[in-house]
Amino acid sequence: MPDLPQLDARDQRILGALMEKQVTVPATYPMTLNALRTACNQSNSRDPVTDYDEAAVEEGVRSLKDRGLLRVVWADRGPRTLKYHQLLTEEIDVDEREAAVLTVLLLRGPNAAGELRSRTERLHPFADRTEVEELLHAMARRGLVREQPRQPGQRDQRWTHLLGSGDEAAGPEPEAPSVDPLADGAERRDEKVRRTYDTVAAEYADAHRGILDSLSFERWLLDRVVDEAAGSPVADAGSGTGAVSGYLHDRGALVRGFDLTPSMVEQARALVPGVPFEVADLRRLLRPVDADGWGAITAWYSLIHLAPAELPDAVGALARVLRPGGLLAVAAHTGGGVRTLTEWLGHDDLDLDFVLHDRQAVVRAFESAGLEDVEWYHRGPTGEETTERLYVLGRRP
Repeated sequence: MPDLPQLDARDQRILGALMEKQVTVPATYPMTLNALRTACNQSNSRDPVTDYDEAAVEEGVRSLKDRGLLRVVWADRGPRTLKYHQLLTEEIDVDEREAAVLTVLLLRGPNAAGELRSRTERLHPFADRTEVEELLHAMARRGLVREQPRQPGQRDQRWTHLLGSGDEAAGPEPEAPSVDPLADGAERRDEKVRRTYDTVAAEYADAHRGILDSLSFERWLLDRVVDEAAGSPVADAGSGTGAVSGYLHDRGALVRGFDLTPSMVEQARALVPGVPFEVADLRRLLRPVDADGWGAITAWYSLIHLAPAELPDAVGALARVLRPGGLLAVAAHTGGGVRTLTEWLGHDDLDLDFVLHDRQAVVRAFESAGLEDVEWYHRGPTGEETTERLYVLGRRP
């Protein structure tokens, strides 16, 4: 086994994109510079999402060509256009299965074996997770990959390639919250949340009446939840005064609402009489009595009072009560840090922390919970909103 080339984040993205498209769209491979840039920056199946300009990609391909990891060819038909072909798989002598695994690791960073099985499907179909694990151990013996130490909250070991650290792609670690929501302990925090929402419940219900009417993107995601549930029961975890539950119900979902605060549940029962609501902690949600799990669970701005360290356990608790194939959909404020409200909805003398969760932390919590096909969306504030919004979806295997 020759010494492995060490690639920076941009090199990894360029070669990973070429390896992917060589298999998935062979009719348009090798790739033009513009197509390669688009593939590097695409918003799905990439972590993190990048925004390399044409000059950066062109500089990268020149560097990779000089190192013998990329070949420049002329288009064999049409205008004489330069195209690019990766040579990494030849340089390190990997077969189709190994190349599929390395492609995903180059494009999406460390992955567990179950995630790799799902994410390599278009590149090479593996029979089961065991086959992936056996291959990873064989690749580790060849010095191509290594197993990472299991982190707190992770259910499965994750694997990473040995072609460079990729630290530039990962970006800086999210800032620690300036305020610690757990400074007085989780029980005191939960009590503060209940007390605040008990205080503002009536005004909150008025303010959120018809809130989804102006949020077309959220309606699109919730419509997907209804379709994915396909008639199976749906749990709205952290249902508040019932805006999301009511929307799902109106579109035919068999939805039940659960919220930590009794006053919010009372408001929801009055506003959405067709939906059953219960007082419950989403971290202790049970399976429905008439099914093997929830067909879908929405947690719409329900995790916004939890500290980042609590995310893996909270997401894991929700994932465990999904049926196989069930979908978890989370909406959150994003950007990092904590905002503390002392005045809200006409009430003062409040003390409530809102956590703006980091996107990578939420995605990692989904993956640690064993959820697959994880996708995320990020949008800026609209109307009177003051925070950016994050939406993450994942499916139980």
